[in-house]
Amino acid sequence: MLDIEVIEDPAAAEASLDPIRTRILRELAEPGSATQLAAKVGLPRQKVNYHLKALERHGLVELVEERRKGNVTERVLQSTAASYLISPVALASVAPDPRRFSDRFSAFWLLALAGRMVQEVGKLIAGAAAAKQKLATFAIDGEITFRTAADRAAFAEELGVAVTRLVDKYHDGGAPLPGAAPGGPPSANAPASGGRKHRLIVALHPVLKTPSKPLSKKEQNND
Repeated sequence: MLDIEVIEDPAAAEASLDPIRTRILRELAEPGSATQLAAKVGLPRQKVNYHLKALERHGLVELVEERRKGNVTERVLQSTAASYLISPVALASVAPDPRRFSDRFSAFWLLALAGRMVQEVGKLIAGAAAAKQKLATFAIDGEITFRTAADRAAFAEELGVAVTRLVDKYHDGGAPLPGAAPGGPPSANAPASGGRKHRLIVALHPVLKTPSKPLSKKEQNND
């Protein structure tokens, strides 16, 4: 089971968004049968089987084992992932394209970049899983409080300068590979091609505000 599966097929995305099927996917984080699911979701086993067949058809659940009980064969299934994320590919005709414009201070461009990242990393995860290889990634997540808007702008400027300096330091712009003779083909010990290209995205946005808890009647009376 994958930690996260990115859904690209529009039909699979539609199937996953059905409230009942979403509940079934969540319950099938652990293997279960239609009979077991029926008791959990409060539906007849026949209806649960109908939804299971749809999810299995779209590759969102998979068969774990078959158990023989008398004249009946019970199928035990499990979700293919613990969580699911719908890729912008599922809405390809209207998906945002970050190449259409570039504005470091645009929230819409940030969303376009995030959408592209979901699409690309989803494909990379699928490819790495098929090849049974690890996928090399790196991410930083944190929160920072700025006293003023001017501080935020200054931070963004310094961050941009620092990232640019690192890119200039480590980016291989086509320099001769180690072991290659100047002006000639690479030696037998040198890699056949250049390094692997990576995508770099640095993002900064306000943290969502936590909804304030409404006051109880006792607290209101104390006021």
